[in-house]
Order: sequence, then C-alpha cells, then structure tokens
Amino acid sequence: MEKLPPLEKVYEAWSAIADGCVALHPDERRATVASSNGAKAYTVAWSEDGSTYSSNDNATYWQGYAGYPVIAVLMLQGRLPLDRAAADEFAHVGWTELNERFRRDYAAAVRVVVEERGLDATQVEAAAHEAYAALGALEIAIKRGSARPPKSQKPQDGAPARQGS
Repeated sequence: MEKLPPLEKVYEAWSAIADGCVALHPDERRATVASSNGAKAYTVAWSEDGSTYSSNDNATYWQGYAGYPVIAVLMLQGRLPLDRAAADEFAHVGWTELNERFRRDYAAAVRVVVEERGLDATQVEAAAHEAYAALGALEIAIKRGSARPPKSQKPQDGAPARQGS
C-alpha cells in the first residue's frame, strides 16, 4: 500500500463493525458502510482478484489512503486481523462529532474514548497496531470510488442511526 492512513482509522473501522454498519455484497464485489452518525453511506468496491479497493468515503476519495470503510471491509473479509473484543469496546462511538470536536486530532478523539470507557489502553493499542501493521503489508492499491463522497443527510425513517452519535 502506497499511503497509510492514520492509525486511528482502525478504531473507527472497529466501531463500524461492532455497530453492524458494514453490509458485504461479495457476489457484487462491494460493500456498504454507514457513517458513525448514520447520515452517510459509503460504497467500498474491490477488483475480482482483490488487488484494488476503492471507496467514496472522504479519506479514501480525497486523501488517497484506506479510510475506515475500506479497513472494516478488509477485516470482515479476513484480510486484516480483527480483534472482536477490542472492536466491541468501540461500539456506539460518535466519531463524526468527536473528530469535529477535536478538530481532526484523531489521536485525541481515541484517547477520550479509551479514558471515558476505562479501557486498557495498552491492550487496545496493541490490537490496533497489529491490524495497522498488516494493513501496511497488504499488497493492494487504493483508489477513489467512482462516485463522489455523499453529502450528509438525516437518517431515513427505519434506518438505524448508530448509537452515541
């Protein structure tokens, strides 16, 4: 992988998985991932041979690195290690609001979640670093999705908004 995301995107991917916001559609080689506040849905797609992933989330589209939707999909596909216990500790985190509050200081946002929830920082950091190292070792290309990132919308009736958002 040419460009790595901030480590903290692993924690955001865990939240998406723990909250059940990732819907894989393997026959179509795509997945849909809801944002932490339920206002956006991103599309992750991959090539037939699994060598290229694309997404229309902001990080992947604008920054050129694997955003949390791509990381979550790779975890659920078994291409990256997924520590389910660690992921569950990050259920119902409103990342959109936290990242705004901390002006995109992703490390500060993670620290607040770890502190407020009384988590074992050493343990969750070790699990995050394991996934991050595996991400760096993957021989895949990351490309922007064919569609532009979605604009924020209110969750539709019947569409579950993620808790804590």
